[in-house]
Amino acid sequence: MTKERIKQALADAGCDSKRTDRILRIYEDGSERELLHALRKYRCELMEVLHENQKCIDRIDYLIREQTMTQ
Repeated sequence: MTKERIKQALADAGCDSKRTDRILRIYEDGSERELLHALRKYRCELMEVLHENQKCIDRIDYLIREQTMTQ
């Protein structure tokens, strides 16, 4: 994969410029293990946000269900 494709994929994933620059430096250094670690760490952070948002959605769904049951 080229540096530009990685950069674009990170941008598409919502990665900020500071993290993108760090990941690209790791890529350029050729450390596949460190690169995979950085990518997996970012993925975990995104998953935490996803789970937090899922909890919010679940609460809203609860309110919707409760409201429709009282009508």
